[in-house]
This record gives sequence, C-alpha cells and structure tokens, in this order.
Amino acid sequence: MPSDQATLQSDVTSGAIGLPAPPVVPPSGPKVGILLPLSGPNGGLGEAMLRAAKLALAAPGSPILDPHDTAGPSGAANATTVAINAGDRIILGPLTSADTAQVAPIAAAANVPVLAFTSDVTQSHPGVWVMGVTPEQQVRRLVFAAKQEGRTRIAALLPSSALGEAMAQGLTLACADAGLPPPTILTHAGTNESIDATMKQLSDFATRQGVVDQQLKDAAVAATPAAPAAALPGQQVWPAPAAPLSGISATAATTPAVVAPGPPLPAPPFDALLLGDTGLQLQQVITSLHTSGINAAQVRIMGPLLWGAFASKLHALAGAWYAGPQPTARLGFVQLYQAAYHQSPKLLTDIPYDAAALARSIASKSYDVGDLTRADGFAGVDGVFTLKPDGHVHRALAIFQVQPGGGSTIVQPAPSTLNDTGS
Repeated sequence: MPSDQATLQSDVTSGAIGLPAPPVVPPSGPKVGILLPLSGPNGGLGEAMLRAAKLALAAPGSPILDPHDTAGPSGAANATTVAINAGDRIILGPLTSADTAQVAPIAAAANVPVLAFTSDVTQSHPGVWVMGVTPEQQVRRLVFAAKQEGRTRIAALLPSSALGEAMAQGLTLACADAGLPPPTILTHAGTNESIDATMKQLSDFATRQGVVDQQLKDAAVAATPAAPAAALPGQQVWPAPAAPLSGISATAATTPAVVAPGPPLPAPPFDALLLGDTGLQLQQVITSLHTSGINAAQVRIMGPLLWGAFASKLHALAGAWYAGPQPTARLGFVQLYQAAYHQSPKLLTDIPYDAAALARSIASKSYDVGDLTRADGFAGVDGVFTLKPDGHVHRALAIFQVQPGGGSTIVQPAPSTLNDTGS
C-alpha cells in the first residue's frame, strides 16, 4: 500500500484498540475549507459531519480546517466565496446537490478543487468530485460481478425517477466499460398496470408464451388417437368393451387422467436484470417477475443499495444482489469516533472523514489534480476509492446476496484495490 494510502488507512484502524480522544494539537499546514449546514433543520447532521472531519485532521501537522455554514442567509455560494478569500486551498462539501451546483462554478473560477458530500452523480465535473456512494458506483460493481459470473445480456426495469435515471446512465456506462453489449432499459410509470406491462415487454413474454402454446398444440395433435380402420372382407373388428377391464374399478376407469404440467416458458432475452424500485412498487415488480416467468435459475436479479435497509423482508427475491460498502471496513472509524465524542457516528459522517483524511494525506502536494486522481486511489472508511478526472468516483464495494429466509450475506468482499476494469 503506498505511503499516503497507508497513512489514510491508519486513521481508520487506529481506533480499533479503543484509543482515548485525540489530543488538541495547534493547527498547521494549508487551510481546508468545509461547507456544511451548521444551523437550521440540518444543523445537527452538519455538526456531526464536522466532528468527523475534525477527527481526521487531529494529528500533528494536519491542515487547518476552516468551517463555513451553508445554511446561513447568504447560502452556499457566499460561503464558498468567503472560504476562497480566506485562502482555503480545497473545499470539502457541501452536503446537498443543490448547494454543490452553487459552489462548483465559483470554486472552478478560483481553481479550487471540491470534494462534495452529495451522491448526485450529475454534479460530477472536472474539479468537482461526488463523494457519496452513488447509484453509478453500485451499478458498476454489479455489472462487473455479473460478467465474472458469465452473464453478458443485461436488462433493466427502472422507475421513472431521478434514481431510475441515474441507474440507467450508470448501467449504460458500466456495460460499455465491461465490453458488454448495450443493455436493454425500460422504465415504468409506477402503477401496477405499467409495471406488469413493461415487464412483459422487456421479457418478450408474448413470444415466449407463443412457443409454449405451439408446443402444447403439437403435443395435443400427437396424442389424438387415429380413427378406427374399416374392416377388410373377412376381418373381425372388435367393439370397445362395454365394462371396465378385469382388475380396474368402474370409478378408476372413468376418473380423468392427471394432466402433466405444461412446458416451462423459454428464458427471457437477458440473463441479468437490474431493478430500481423499493416499497409497494417493488412488491408489484416481484409479482410481475413471477407472472412473466422470470426466475433465479435463469436470471440474476440486481438492485440498489437501498434494499439493504429492508433485506429481511426480501425473501421473495432470494439470490438477488445489491452492492454497498463492506460494514467491517468502518469499524475502526466507529470506535475512534465513539472514543472521541462518546456517541456513535451517523452514517453520513463517513464521507467528511474520508474527504478530510484525503486532504491530509496529500496536503504537501498542493491538491494538484494529478495527485487527487492518482491511479492507486485512497483507502477510506467505506473502502478504497479513486477520483477520476471527470469528477466521478470509483469505489470498491462488496456484493450482498439476499437469502431465502430474508436478510443478506456478503458473497463477494470489497476488493482491496481498484483498476480501470471495474471494482
């Protein structure tokens, strides 16, 4: 592991032995601006995220952290101007997509890089990196895992929403990067009728059902007995018996035969299917999977990280995958935060901690784009990540598989390194 990456990683793991709160050290080094809502409705979350960033910069020689409140009357744009005028050489934050849109042009004009805390990948631009765990990252991990499994024909049924659009864009990019054919992507309007009709269209249900209907028709023709032949001169034609044959009861002789199940539907025109729904819409999607004859033996179902919050209720999707950070990766950070602040960190505090630790690890290199986008990346609380020149961030994520009884388990751990062929 490179020295900078090792330094960043040591910040995470050192808390595993339960160290006391870090000592207060006089700040030194370059100034690092951080933009957060430190007042108003999100003030509590903003303060928790600020504490995490301070924790990452607590060691001697760390950059000076310069906080600015984006919830003030002048908003994120003014906070950015103040930070730049104060000499901040890199900006961590802001929290939301809307604030990032305000910050980006001001920072770009001053040639100050931004590590935004949003997960809205549309805010990614050269010089502005989206640090949240994005749908694009999740889909990329799923596509490369599906390819490793031998699956090459990927389709998607997605809601007409911002999440659905982000997943669709991520799927198209990931398939291209993986050398796979362009995916077939359809969106639905959210109603039960729309979900069912779109699923049948995507799975080519009418054609597949037509194959089965023809097989049944052919089987019926083959099973129809031929008409009795007329008797030749001098030939006896035996009449059908008027009573059951010996040893067979009258009841048995008149009971209809058990009808064997018909032939199964042919496989759909894809071997991996990406879904994006949650809640009641996901329940209808599951119903449509069954009525369209799509099963886990033929198709790998894949979905968003959001499924992890209610995986215990997803037994009907046993075998499905979703991608996310490996929980064990953040244990050291959790213990370090608890030791320092006597409370557990909120989930989003991972992001400012990693961003601040990154800023510390390359503080001596002037935050040049080449150093920010180095190929080996950085080891963070949620795993290894790399910043790309276009503002996108690639993350090493684990693959979780839904279990028959509900819940999920990791079937592919997060890799320890990243490269251009996928995580």
